Amino acid sequence: MNILLVAGGKKQTWPSLKKYDKYIGIDRGSFYLLEEDLPLDFAIGDFDSLSSEERERVRQNAKNFFQAPAEKDDTDTQLALLMAIEHFPNAKIDIIGATGGRIDHFLANLWIVLEKRFQPFAHNISLLDKQNVIRFFLPGKYSIRKEKGMKYLAYCCLTPIDNLSLMESKYLLENVKVEHPTSFASNEFITDEASFIFETGIIAVIQSKD
Repeated sequence: MNILLVAGGKKQTWPSLKKYDKYIGIDRGSFYLLEEDLPLDFAIGDFDSLSSEERERVRQNAKNFFQAPAEKDDTDTQLALLMAIEHFPNAKIDIIGATGGRIDHFLANLWIVLEKRFQPFAHNISLLDKQNVIRFFLPGKYSIRKEKGMKYLAYCCLTPIDNLSLMESKYLLENVKVEHPTSFASNEFITDEASFIFETGIIAVIQSKD
């Protein structure tokens, strides 16, 4: 199953969308889904970014509507991701509208997989926009395919990493210990696939274009 989570970032940042099995709107993202004539299976958030008329339209059109209090411990995106995992624990989850705006919001979304409750599902979570595809990896050995239209490849170590090796890409590493969060940026594919391996931590692999 493939699920799309739509946060409140500007629609101009959205990538081209494929068809998803479920659509979850996060706060203003719920209204954006309706504007684009896309399904709204779940709407969740405090909806403080919507006018009363917009909020009522979301309430009437969402198959499932959950309004959270404005003052809460979790962000709207955390609430939406938690709901997606609880309802569809094996689904692939793409999140859009979560980048390209406020830096504090982007960092909260990038680091969301570091939370213990989300870590086991990190490999199923992706952040997407017009210029970037961000996927998350737990320790292991992986082969990744080049995304259409993306030129650059980055290995962003979100935590300390043990024994990181990068293979089959323009710039290589062998059994490197990474002691603090580090982005090995501006790497490139030399074929349609690249591979890497590491033993501890979490890595965000970012494919991007100018």
